[in-house]
Amino acid sequence: MNEIAVFIKKKRKESGLTQEEFAMRSGLGLRFVRDLEQGKETVRMDKVNQALAMFGMKAVPGRSAE
Repeated sequence: MNEIAVFIKKKRKESGLTQEEFAMRSGLGLRFVRDLEQGKETVRMDKVNQALAMFGMKAVPGRSAE
């Protein structure tokens, strides 16, 4: 699973939110939240940033650490 997926899932659970509650509060669809947390590789970056914004974060372009 990718780092963003792990981060979102961890922070969502720490916040005591279900996937449904997180989707509603972030303005995202439940299917997107599920796909994101499962590490789907083809997700829209604007929506990823919308999810990350719930925790004061955003994804920026950069090189992989691998």
